Parts: sequence; C-alpha cells; structure tokens
Amino acid sequence: MKPTIRVTIWNEYRHETTKPNVQELYPQGMHGAIAAGLIGDFAIRTATLEEPEHGLSEVVLAETDVLIWWGHVAHKEVSDAIVDRVASRVLQGMGLIALHSSHYAKVFRKLMGTSCSLLYRDEGEKERLWVTAPSHPIAEGIPPYFELAHEEMYGEFFDIPSPDEVVFTSWFEGGNVFRSGCCFHRGQGKIFYFRPGHELYPTYHDTNVLRVISNAVRWAAPVQREPLRFGKSVPALEPIRAMYK
Repeated sequence: MKPTIRVTIWNEYRHETTKPNVQELYPQGMHGAIAAGLIGDFAIRTATLEEPEHGLSEVVLAETDVLIWWGHVAHKEVSDAIVDRVASRVLQGMGLIALHSSHYAKVFRKLMGTSCSLLYRDEGEKERLWVTAPSHPIAEGIPPYFELAHEEMYGEFFDIPSPDEVVFTSWFEGGNVFRSGCCFHRGQGKIFYFRPGHELYPTYHDTNVLRVISNAVRWAAPVQREPLRFGKSVPALEPIRAMYK
C-alpha cells in the first residue's frame, strides 16, 4: 500500500479577507476550497502568510510531500529565508504546485531562474484548456478540453525555461494562447505550474480544475530513493590501477 501523500496548501489569504466579493466566493479561503475539493487519499494541512514563518516551519516542510502555492499581491512580503527553505526542500524531493499568479512567487522565480513575466488582461473572458500531453498522468480523467466561463487572461510570451512537458494549453475568448500546465524537474523535486485561479471567479470550485490539481499532487509526490550526493570524496567502485600525475 502506498503511503498517504502529505499536502500543504499555502495561500497568502489577502483577497478573501479584504474583498467581500472574494470572501463570498471563498468563505474558507481559496486554500480551504482546494483542500475540500482535492480528490484522493491525502493528509492535508493549510498555511497562510500571516502565520509565524508563514506557516512553513522546518518541521512543517519536513512533513510535506507536496506544497501547493497561491500568491498574488503579497509576493514581496514572503521572507527570503522561507523562500530559500522551500526551494531547498524542492531540490531534496518535495513537489511544488504553483497556481495562477504564483508565476511571480519568489520561490517559483528562484527555481525557474527567469523573470516568469507574461501578458495579462482581466475581462472575465472564456478560457478553453486543451490537453496537449494526453498520456501524462496529470491529464488522467480530463476530457480533450474543458472550459471556464470566466477567467483572467494570461498570454504568451511566458518567460519561463522550456518546460519538460506542457500538459495544458489555453485559448482565450480574446484570441490569446498560453502554456497553462507546465512540468519541470529541479534536483529530486517536481514542479507543476497551473494557470487558472483568479480570485474573482469560482475556478477552485470547478471539478476539472480540482481533478488536475489532485492529479498533479500524485505526480509531484517524492520518489523514495537515497538523497543525492555531491562532492569530491567519492570511493572508487573498482580498483584503480594507476594514477596519472
């Protein structure tokens, strides 16, 4: 039997406490909606920006297999020390799922090494997400495409390193397209960026969106293996007959 995947859902939790229309959509916060909607045998905890250490202590991260991250207006308020802590855990094997505006999260940009900039427009237009990697486990149970009636538009060019795989590609009513489901590997960790999730729309109540995130949790969960080793002092596996000097 596979062990239960331990998931931490991190949310800056600002819009839900300051905007009545967002609070109405997500009375328990977007982190609460995601936690309630995940499909699978997960052990779920949540964390928010205002908690001590942003709720991401060394103990919490050590007990996290996959970290889901949602941020927007408070990226600069996230401590650099916590960013380094999270990035280190990803390199050690913890999965990271960055949602929507988390393309600008400090930790995502640190792990990507690029600006992660893009075009955007918020007019509540229709988004159609096409599955462009149909054999990928994150696409399991998802139809060839699904639609969100209203979303914020993100458009190319998206300044990220070339993804290992693009699982979803979006088309928007205004004509733009976007790589909306991108997979990356960093060290022993796996990262999935998933575009939908503007706070003004009920995206995290959508069945397909929640299934994608659930699938991504299973995909990003750590592989059980020895930690990576680096450095000079490595014993030889075979006898060394002579050394050139």
